Amino acid sequence: MTSVYHEVRLPHDPAREVLWRALWRYYFSQFIRPEDCVLDIGCGHGAFINSVVARKRMGLDSWPDIPKYLQEGVQPIIGSAVEVGELVKEPVDFAFASNLFEHLTQTDLMKLLGGVRKILSPRGTLNIIQPNYRYAYREYFDDYTHIAIYSHVSLCDVLRVSGFDIVDVQPRFLPLSIKSRLPVRESLIRAYLASPIKPMGKQMLIRARVRLATA
Repeated sequence: MTSVYHEVRLPHDPAREVLWRALWRYYFSQFIRPEDCVLDIGCGHGAFINSVVARKRMGLDSWPDIPKYLQEGVQPIIGSAVEVGELVKEPVDFAFASNLFEHLTQTDLMKLLGGVRKILSPRGTLNIIQPNYRYAYREYFDDYTHIAIYSHVSLCDVLRVSGFDIVDVQPRFLPLSIKSRLPVRESLIRAYLASPIKPMGKQMLIRARVRLATA
């Protein structure tokens, strides 16, 4: 089922590599140090993790074909994202998940978040990009595997009850899809990220860290 899903909904697209290379260069690189360990949860074709520069890079996905797409130096971990706490064996400084949580039941999401809490380093963050139902409700269920609904408000609440503090919330971080009449170019993506106005912004960005214990 996973392989068929990638063929139907997420076939390999060079434009996706352009997008994630630009997102790394013009946004995410500021949060990742050369000595960090970075984990891409639900990495798919690996466009994000392949773009990252860091000491250790890992891509986790249940899709058995991920080693074909991950660059040399990126460690493939084949298994369910829900089992991240058992599958990842070292502290992670930057955990990333894109367009993943809407595919999970709430029970599975809570288990995944518990696993992320377990593996994050003391300075580690969880970084999430996914459709914001508040702005993408018309297209949200065009993907037949979407089973959960989240807005930037509800997902932040889920994170808080799961033991995280919110670092940053951007309700309109990116357009919903790269499938448009506009060309996918690094220069345009850089301008979009820098703009205070986000036309067609239907994906949110949330950054969170594990809540520190209080006395």
